[in-house]
Amino acid sequence: MKFSLEIKTPCSENFDKMIPNSNGSFCNSCAKNVIDLSTKTNSEVARFIAENKNKSICARLKNSQLEEEFEINEISKSNNFKYAVAVAASVLLTSNVIGQEKEPVRTELGCVKSNPHVVGKIAYQEGKLVSFILSGKVLEKSTKKPLSNKKYPELTIFVSGSNVSVKVDPKTGAYSIPLLLDKKTSELFVTINSSDSSYSKSMKIDLSKIRNNSLILNLSIDSETEMERYQIMGGLGVNYIDNKKMKNS
Repeated sequence: MKFSLEIKTPCSENFDKMIPNSNGSFCNSCAKNVIDLSTKTNSEVARFIAENKNKSICARLKNSQLEEEFEINEISKSNNFKYAVAVAASVLLTSNVIGQEKEPVRTELGCVKSNPHVVGKIAYQEGKLVSFILSGKVLEKSTKKPLSNKKYPELTIFVSGSNVSVKVDPKTGAYSIPLLLDKKTSELFVTINSSDSSYSKSMKIDLSKIRNNSLILNLSIDSETEMERYQIMGGLGVNYIDNKKMKNS
């Protein structure tokens, strides 16, 4: 099932003055949670819509998300789940999925092995995962200086593989964020947010270059063309464009 998103009646409330919680940010004016979908990948947005089908949603989006097409493949199940969701995003803004494969325990007589962690160039490794600190600077491409704090206040960065956003130092442009990734990961989805703008990009990464539990990734941004203004938040409309044309608002 394919769908697109819309916000028919934008809201003028300030998202940054709302109260953050586990489900988004709470708006006192309308007594509702506002879900920030602007930092989500296409697959994450599609999964969220599938899991909240037919619910009233107030959301915050990027302008570009209103121009994109999403797809949900529903597979009928005989168990208690109504459907399982497999998501295919329509544009190449995908994040790497963190997965861990557990190998069966093997026991050998007369041999005791204990090697829960592998020590080497990569600081921590258990199974298929690697934990490290990603750090670097977010700089203006033309000046090689930090982005203007006046124009882009409260700058934060979010990277796939982390469950938190961290602040970017307005004076130096420096950031540091903990990550947990599949050791085969070769690409990261990076989102940089200010109070009303966002930058998102998939970037190549080489985990073999991790040293002392750290990997450097500097970001050079043309803020005039690459920092995108948010769509004003409001009631989220979901336009289904397959055989069944429905609208949920």
